[in-house]
Amino acid sequence: MLPWKRVLTPLAALLLATAATLVPATTAQAAAAPDSGWNDYSCKPSAAHPRPVVLVHGTFANSVDNWLGLAPYLVNRGYCVYSFDYGQLPGVPFFNGLGPIDKSAEQLDDFVDKVLAATGAAETDLVGHSQGGMMPRYYLKFLGGAAEVNALVGIAPSNHGTNLGGLTELLDYFPGAEDLISTATPALADQIVGSAFLTKLNAGGDTVPGVTYTVIATKYDEVVTPYRSQFLDGPNVRNVVIQDLCAADLSEHAAIGLLDRIAFHEVTNALDPANATPTTCLSVLG
Repeated sequence: MLPWKRVLTPLAALLLATAATLVPATTAQAAAAPDSGWNDYSCKPSAAHPRPVVLVHGTFANSVDNWLGLAPYLVNRGYCVYSFDYGQLPGVPFFNGLGPIDKSAEQLDDFVDKVLAATGAAETDLVGHSQGGMMPRYYLKFLGGAAEVNALVGIAPSNHGTNLGGLTELLDYFPGAEDLISTATPALADQIVGSAFLTKLNAGGDTVPGVTYTVIATKYDEVVTPYRSQFLDGPNVRNVVIQDLCAADLSEHAAIGLLDRIAFHEVTNALDPANATPTTCLSVLG
């Protein structure tokens, strides 16, 4: 086996294992619109929840499967909720979030405009998982998104990149390996610690004025590592480790976005801080 393949093989295996966890849907499931109240363009935000919520999926995920837990949870609490697909690569169905992240941010910009036009709202709130918690920061910082967004909630976001437990550090020893990843799946290369994309994104500060930021992380994250690299610095930032709220929560990277109702409760607190209630282990029953 060629040296660069010895690096890429375990890297690809971990990424594909994550993808299999995040995207369990069959073709029929992913093609069908979920009948649970989200992506309803007739929905009008209420006085209690005046901003629509846009959900931004992660790498290898899609607009349906990533949100089968959180979207109905929010709809049932009176929010107008929307999701979309971004970062598609030609010939790769259902596994999205793989294209260049700056281009994906442009897709988010277009989708937010669509949601605001449909709902009549002046601003939206964004909730994203993994890449979906980081990518919107490019939209906020470089594409004028701060004028259209009140809050960004990142669940296990790749804000400062990942070393996949140190595995990506081996790429330096194999010239051309990172270029290969960049060509095949640009978003993966963009999320490696020290990438040109992340250097640009984080230069001059993590946040922009006028937006509140919440990061919800798990210390058991095996994909965005080390997990504290997910945290943001700046005003209007709250960094949360889910185990500080419930020590018994064992969710890792996929589970915290897919089905962790303790994390979901913390999302609602971030969306409606005026009516926030303590997040505890009992929040799983809420």
